Amino acid sequence: MTPPTPRMHHPASPRACLLATAALAVAAFVGCAESAIRSQSPEIEALAKLEAGTRMVGDYAAPWGLSAKRIEHAALVTGLANTGSDPPPGPQRQTLLGDMQSRGVIEPNRLLGSPSTALVWVHGYLPPGVRKGDRFDIHLEVPPDNETTSLEGGWLMETRLAEMAVLGNAIRDGHELGLATGPVLVDPVSDGTRDSKSKLRARVPGGGISLTDRELGLVLSAEHRSFAMSKRLGDWINRRFHAVIKGSKRGVATPRTDRYIALDVPPVYRHNLPRYLRVVQSVAVIEPPEGRHARLQLLERQLEDPVTAPTASLRLEAIGKDAIPTLRAALDSKDPEIRFAAAEALAYLGESVAAPQLAEAARTLRSARPAALAALGVLDDANGIDALQSLLASASAETRYGAFRALWKMDRNLPLVRGERLGDACSMHVLDVKGPPLVHVTRSYRPEIVFFGTDHPVADGLRAEAGSAIVVVVEGRTARVSRFAAGADDQSLEVDATADAIVRAVIETGGTYPDAVQFLQQASGRHALSSRLAFDAVPTEFDGRQSIHEEASRQARDIPADADDSTASARGEPLADEAS
Repeated sequence: MTPPTPRMHHPASPRACLLATAALAVAAFVGCAESAIRSQSPEIEALAKLEAGTRMVGDYAAPWGLSAKRIEHAALVTGLANTGSDPPPGPQRQTLLGDMQSRGVIEPNRLLGSPSTALVWVHGYLPPGVRKGDRFDIHLEVPPDNETTSLEGGWLMETRLAEMAVLGNAIRDGHELGLATGPVLVDPVSDGTRDSKSKLRARVPGGGISLTDRELGLVLSAEHRSFAMSKRLGDWINRRFHAVIKGSKRGVATPRTDRYIALDVPPVYRHNLPRYLRVVQSVAVIEPPEGRHARLQLLERQLEDPVTAPTASLRLEAIGKDAIPTLRAALDSKDPEIRFAAAEALAYLGESVAAPQLAEAARTLRSARPAALAALGVLDDANGIDALQSLLASASAETRYGAFRALWKMDRNLPLVRGERLGDACSMHVLDVKGPPLVHVTRSYRPEIVFFGTDHPVADGLRAEAGSAIVVVVEGRTARVSRFAAGADDQSLEVDATADAIVRAVIETGGTYPDAVQFLQQASGRHALSSRLAFDAVPTEFDGRQSIHEEASRQARDIPADADDSTASARGEPLADEAS
């Protein structure tokens, strides 16, 4: 379906700022709306006129599809240790009963009334550009007026998720867009004392599977809307960007109507959609008679100023291969922000010479760290891999885990990061790297435990729980992991008293990912684990500004709700902007 017309916003053009900097006399920037030019040489004045005559895709069209789509449904959690409850009458109970009956569940009311089950409201967010089969995080919450006391140890039964709304006193759902299931992870960071509701909220990391693809595109502004303009913009974009689609190489832009252009995403931008759209918007549609060479001269000057270097680097990246010499020269700048801006653009142009500068930025420029790691992640050659591996020994947990994740996304079979799969529970990675010992646990993305370093001893005398049925007792250099479950034979394993060996034993005896996480948290909280324990130390911002989800929320406010999101949640609340 063609996207509806967005509310087009026309903030003051940043070109005024760029002209002022080209004149080497910027007095002030106020929303890039005003600038004061003290003096101009004839050369600079000529370059400024050249920039004024340039028109880019962003002058005619705005991005569409960057909002995160919320999908949700009532669901059932089972396997609780008598902490569930019989949900009260209401639309959520009726929705769940209808779903259970459609699946052929016998005596659904009896199952709902069991203290080992609980009704929960489940939601997730389909991120921009998601593809069918991609995984996403699932969030659970016990609705008000339910008597459930904890979701610990539970399992989310398979649930079909859709966009939903409350109409009258009934919940109406749309097309099924996702599936959700898996072991429930109650927030391991909360100790349950500061927040009495903490055990009534939970997650299933990577527990959702998308049933649909979500498209990105551009919407032409009203004053420029025509089939001719749509085709013209598409042609200019396709001169710059290509992607392999269903085995054949073709342009990424497909003009659909007089107001909408669909965009495929080249693999190099798969994990940085906001940058991709900014670069697309920076593609020149009209260049002055002086031509490309003169414009490169102007952008080279703008790249020499840290204020305008980020925008200049984007525009150079949009030019493509012709801009590589200009960007390479900026790698020798004395200013670290200029070096980073140039290196980032070079990475997306496939130039691995930028890897050392990106690694330097990840270590020393905290605001640039997320973008630097994202850019390093697209340099899948020796330079990029070496740069990322050099960051695995950093003192910063965020830098270390960010580098690990970039390497794993690049090639999950690299020996250093390959790790092992512990049954169906989680992935575990023990990295033979230097630096302070660190154990990293995820509550999102996918169930995963990463040990930085190979020595993570657990102190003598620890007695800890791993879920409701598993107990860990450490005596000297040996740990005994025992499972006691009603109706099943007792199990017991003796392993080395190290955190990774104990985690492996917890899973081997039938434990789940939440059980392993609970053990690590108890060991750390009782000072029996000397290694630092970190949760979700993930760089979340691109270009030092906004995360992809924050960017999505901003775009959602710029586009009518009915363009890309449901108009209301099934709980009668406005759509959340959190998109976590």
